[in-house]
Amino acid sequence: MNVLVTGANGFLGKNLVEGLSRFDHVRIHAFHRSDSLAVLENHLLSADVIYHLAGVNRPEHEDDYNVNEQLMDTITAILRKHSKAPKIIYASTIQALSHNAYGMSKKAAEDILIQYGMEALAKIYIFRLPHLFGKWSKPNYNSVVATFCHNLSRQLDITVSDTDHTIELAYIDDVVNRFLQLLGEDEGPDATYYDISPIFAVTLGELANTLRTFNSLRKTGILPRLDDPLTKYLYSTFLSYLDRADFAYEIKTFQDHRGSLFEVIKSDAAGQIFVSTSYNGVVRGNHYHNTKVEKFCVIKGKAIVKFRHIFEEAAFAYELSEEKKVVIDIPPGYTHSIENVTGEELIVLFWANEFFQADRPDTYANKV
Repeated sequence: MNVLVTGANGFLGKNLVEGLSRFDHVRIHAFHRSDSLAVLENHLLSADVIYHLAGVNRPEHEDDYNVNEQLMDTITAILRKHSKAPKIIYASTIQALSHNAYGMSKKAAEDILIQYGMEALAKIYIFRLPHLFGKWSKPNYNSVVATFCHNLSRQLDITVSDTDHTIELAYIDDVVNRFLQLLGEDEGPDATYYDISPIFAVTLGELANTLRTFNSLRKTGILPRLDDPLTKYLYSTFLSYLDRADFAYEIKTFQDHRGSLFEVIKSDAAGQIFVSTSYNGVVRGNHYHNTKVEKFCVIKGKAIVKFRHIFEEAAFAYELSEEKKVVIDIPPGYTHSIENVTGEELIVLFWANEFFQADRPDTYANKV
């Protein structure tokens, strides 16, 4: 299948080309702003599917918006000339019904495409897209999310002119996945306009505040609420704008006579993950919890984990080893300990369902 992507170097174009590259049966033809009309015509002659993403959205002069209409007119004229009727997916905008130069130019392009589709009996898909966000968008251009992420990740100021102004957002992967679905069968005989889902509505103030919190996560270790799709997508986007010299950050390590312990990540919804190292013969624990639960997994070495119900005398034990990775649950009401019996350093990965809080640790000494 031959697929033409116009505007292949743009934000949506780059992400779509990456998605298309995963299909063995797809041969991608990319049209860029610097290419000649002869190149465009050659691509159009072989195209089974066209993703028309190219356009002008921030020109130096307002008259330059006419490029959106003119390019669509050129594409459809070439297709008519050669009696071609490929499937066409057009990335329009929610501004198409607005009375501004950009919106009117995109609406004019839509009308040209619809007329061509009726004449050529070509399947046409028009998507009026909201603001898109995600990796590879150009900051300080036309994406407020990209600009905020770029600046905040570099400790630069951002300006919010109207904190109550609401914008609609769509995540780039959702758009790409929706577009990729159209490589298959047509989705109905009559529709022209199609929707992207989900669409997120957020005020500029809410957006700025959410992105600001991501900077503090490296100090607190607390992850954002990843069960919220918008927050999850914004966090992924934010990390994609990190300076390449700033991917790594140091975390605090606690050291004592037993070994070391450091917290890796925390989550209000999912507890925390931490790691301990223990010297040979060291026993940790000998305590129980009333509500807190934990999971242990030995990463290196061998350990004996002992349990005893606090109202019983008999204890029982499990042996954990790096040779067979298992996770052991630590239920409430059982006092427990973990002993390094490896002869070398023991490394254990822990998960707890809540953060450690010194004022209410829910940890009570009781020897197994």
